[in-house]
Amino acid sequence: MTYPGERNGSVVRVAAVGDVHLSADCRGLLRPSFETLPLCADLLLLAGDLTRHGTVPEAEVVAGEVRDLGVPVVAVLGNHDYHSEQEADVTSVLTEAGVTVLEGDHVILPVAGGKVGVAGAKGFCGGFAGRSAGEFGEREMKEFVRAAHRAAEGLHRALIEVSADGCGVRIALTHFAPVPDTLAGEPVELYPFLGSYLLAEAIDEAGADLAVHGHAHLGTEHGMTAGGVRVRNVAQPVIGRAFALYHLPPAARTPDAGPAPDRT
Repeated sequence: MTYPGERNGSVVRVAAVGDVHLSADCRGLLRPSFETLPLCADLLLLAGDLTRHGTVPEAEVVAGEVRDLGVPVVAVLGNHDYHSEQEADVTSVLTEAGVTVLEGDHVILPVAGGKVGVAGAKGFCGGFAGRSAGEFGEREMKEFVRAAHRAAEGLHRALIEVSADGCGVRIALTHFAPVPDTLAGEPVELYPFLGSYLLAEAIDEAGADLAVHGHAHLGTEHGMTAGGVRVRNVAQPVIGRAFALYHLPPAARTPDAGPAPDRT
């Protein structure tokens, strides 16, 4: 997919937020801040848990907050958005409002005189290296772990496609965390339910310049994968504002190029 419109500039300005958990009583809450985005950002990333219970009326509130902002909006869903088993309808409402909702796929945006590729997947839980669930035992446990593998494989595939397109900036967008760094502040007992090391492996193997996630409300904003990719937890309770803003310099990219430096 490609998004029309382009801005010439020396950096890509990425606005991001997750875990806004909007419902009927939140109508208009974020719109004033979001309307400033054309002045400071080239795109807005939504890192899941956009609704409280994953209902269509709640999705319509989200749609009202982000419709016609003047910058492209790219989202993944979170576990709250799946709760009512209406995720397909939630996606449709957001798509009709102009939001690109990703799940194991990507979008290419012409920004800052180049191309920004966003690869997205909700991700899943399972834990981190040395403290993770294994695909062994009961059918339920196997399916739990397989869900984490499928999510990571979808993200990996999307990032490979982004890299093959020669994007100057490559962003991995998930809801669940790829690293434990950004979970600092959460009870350690919850770490296995907040993310998966498989996401970080996908990011490092395929390559990215920035990874953005939400989900961990008591976590920490800054982290890094073992391969050196910057990770940012943009859950709204963590960043404490309507959105976080990151600046990344676009770089000429070949399929084998590594991460570019950033200014986040």
